[in-house]
Amino acid sequence: MRRILFLLALGAVGAAVFRVFLFENVVIASASMEPTLPVGRTYWVNKSVYRWGAPRRGELIVFQGPDGQKGMVKRAVAVAGDAVRFKDKELYLNGVRQLESYVRYTRAGEILVGDNLDLGVVPPGHVVVLGDNRDESGDSRDWKDAKGQRTPFLPLVRVKGRLVR
Repeated sequence: MRRILFLLALGAVGAAVFRVFLFENVVIASASMEPTLPVGRTYWVNKSVYRWGAPRRGELIVFQGPDGQKGMVKRAVAVAGDAVRFKDKELYLNGVRQLESYVRYTRAGEILVGDNLDLGVVPPGHVVVLGDNRDESGDSRDWKDAKGQRTPFLPLVRVKGRLVR
């Protein structure tokens, strides 16, 4: 009996360590990442991958949003030192237009508020994140503070991990 209780306790501790430090799951709650990540699908989040490094361009990351939303999923498109600009819906990094085959536009004929912006240079310890379904995504292009000032850069301390597909 003692052995069984010990094994159960060991299993519970192991599961807690697994969830807290290594992996957890996230459910895609909105269409902002379609068609890459369909609504309702569940994915694993590797929580240990950024303990010794930062997200790279193109990685799908999970983070706490600016309003405290947990489990937001977007694509890291710019890292520290990148100059970020949008012109007619197209992303430019350091003056070079990015070819993003994964991007979807649901309102291609319209120019929306975030489609022509100059965000400036990403500061150290931050990234810029965008949804793949650009016209339906609330992301770095939209974020503002309480005073209405644009806050497009996501601090790395709010990044929980990388999505595993």
